[in-house]
Amino acid sequence: TFFTAGVKEVRAWTVRNGSTAPQAAGAIHSDFEKGFIRVELMKFKDFIQYKSETACRDAGKLAIEGKEYIVEDGDIMHFRFNV
Repeated sequence: TFFTAGVKEVRAWTVRNGSTAPQAAGAIHSDFEKGFIRVELMKFKDFIQYKSETACRDAGKLAIEGKEYIVEDGDIMHFRFNV
């Protein structure tokens, strides 16, 4: 399970164990998978500890990953894509 979060909505998404970042993006919409560029992510436990995305970034807990990244349980992900 990974999460996406925006101003209006936080959502949990379920993917198979071993899924790559583009496959996870495809769980949201097929265009996300086709045009995948990269994913910005933080761990749920880090978000709880630091209390905001900005604080996670300042603490160096925000990661940028590519197509080979294997999604881990509790990832909070922001997908970058181009269609």
